[in-house]
This record gives sequence, C-alpha cells and structure tokens, in this order.
Amino acid sequence: MKNFLPLVVLIIVATATAFGALTQNARAENNMPAPSANHSQQNHPYVGMWVTDDGRIRHQLLPNGRYDEARGNRESAYQGRYVITGNKIDYWDDTGFTADGVFVDENTLHHAGMILRRK
Repeated sequence: MKNFLPLVVLIIVATATAFGALTQNARAENNMPAPSANHSQQNHPYVGMWVTDDGRIRHQLLPNGRYDEARGNRESAYQGRYVITGNKIDYWDDTGFTADGVFVDENTLHHAGMILRRK
C-alpha cells in the first residue's frame, strides 16, 4: 500500500494542475474583448501576413478578425480569432489557448518572444 501512495498523490496533483489550467483559459477568454456584431478589421493597418525573419512562423491576420498561423511545414497549425486594441493584439485560438503581442511599429510585431515582420 505504501508504494501506491506517491502515485495517488501524483495523480491528484496532476488532475488539480490540469483543472487549474483549464479554468485559467476560460477566465482568459472571458477577459478578452468580444468582437462586436459588425466586427470587421478590413481596413485595419495590421491586417495581412506577418512572418519571422527565418520564415518559420507565419501569421495571416484576416480581415474578419480570424487568424491562421503556419509553423514550418505545418500550414494552419493554429487558427482562431484576434482582437486589436491600439497597438496590442490578443489571440484566442480555437482550442482555447490565449496569447498576445505588441505592434512596435507598422511593420514589426513582437509576439511570444518572437519578432514578426509584415510581408
């Protein structure tokens, strides 16, 4: 019985950690600005393709408030919605993962430790 106690504790901790991560994503979603009924960023200056210098990461910001991210040879690795407020961008992918970034100028996006440039 003693040999099973560490395993039971590990399972309980892993379950609690996973549940905490899920509720954190739900809270992040609730805090993200919701798109309005007429949400369209067609004329927004940041709509378009953003690429890391090595070409590995590619963000296509679509005019309808959605994005499509490619990674390496994986096209559409991540997809979801985005909201731009000033020079800040918030992403929420379709699996519930959230991220953000900052447009430091009209051609440079800092996101998750990466620098993407307009293409």
